[in-house]
Amino acid sequence: MQLLNIKELRTGTKPALSMPYIQPEPKIFACTQSQALAEKIAKSFGAPIGKVITSKYSDGEFQPSFEESVRGSRVFIVGSTNPSSENLMEMLLMLDAAKRASARHITAVMPYFGWARQDRKDKPRVPIAAKLVAKMLEVAGATRIITMDLHADQIQGFFEKPVDHLFASTLFLPYLKSLNLENLTIASPDMGGSKRAYAYSKALESDVVICYKQREKANVISHMELIGEVTGKNVVLVDDMVDTAGTLTKAADLMMERGALSVRAITTHAILSGNAYERIENSKLAELIVTDSIPLKQQSDKIRVIGCADLFADVMQRVHTNTSISSKFLM
Repeated sequence: MQLLNIKELRTGTKPALSMPYIQPEPKIFACTQSQALAEKIAKSFGAPIGKVITSKYSDGEFQPSFEESVRGSRVFIVGSTNPSSENLMEMLLMLDAAKRASARHITAVMPYFGWARQDRKDKPRVPIAAKLVAKMLEVAGATRIITMDLHADQIQGFFEKPVDHLFASTLFLPYLKSLNLENLTIASPDMGGSKRAYAYSKALESDVVICYKQREKANVISHMELIGEVTGKNVVLVDDMVDTAGTLTKAADLMMERGALSVRAITTHAILSGNAYERIENSKLAELIVTDSIPLKQQSDKIRVIGCADLFADVMQRVHTNTSISSKFLM
């Protein structure tokens, strides 16, 4: 005999069958400065890039608007936050818009996490901008952060939300191995990057040298000294970013003076401000290898760009399917 529940007895009707929950497809949106990279990521991910319209006012104020529903969806917002501050502001506004449009998961995909050099108080009465940016991203609505080669690993601790910190070594090491350089030596342009240089040297089974530098002020080096031997070596400088290229070019010139056969540099984020392009062209660097986390302002024969879209797309797919991403870390 079929049993009726209380509701059936009261109303005389059978309850409707509940529909199974269908998880919406993930959606990828781009901030203005990372449009080209986001399109490559979306293509590799296998999803169309979402439509965003940005309204601009005459005084410079702007308002991004999602032109499709994101309710209940997993949203990926791609945008590097290199200065100017408009890039960060656009990311914050898009996170807030997604939150208010009832997106289920909101991931800020930030190939380059800007303002990261201000990660501590190095003198009195200065801000810790990296911590401030982390809090703003969380308040705006980010439930997860995906970024690459933070200036300092400890910045992950500024967030209460999960941070997937990717390493560009996944991209650079295969290229370095393909060069088949003999007498290879890995170099760090400063003391702070020694850990990164050691990790590369371990993977490539090579020696390490370190440059010791003293800054007169921001972007101005007063003195540089070399710790280690580079005579007869093919040197590869390793750093997380290149801004004015002052450190890299000075280090390259110093190493060539000390008898190095060649000097290359790999840097994840090509900020390249001021007269950086001119410095690189006039330096003794054989090659500067970067990712496309930040679009280049101009082309140069000495600069080789290695795409990071496939790496980010793969990690985003793993995040969406709740799969481990630990296999993506080579160091």
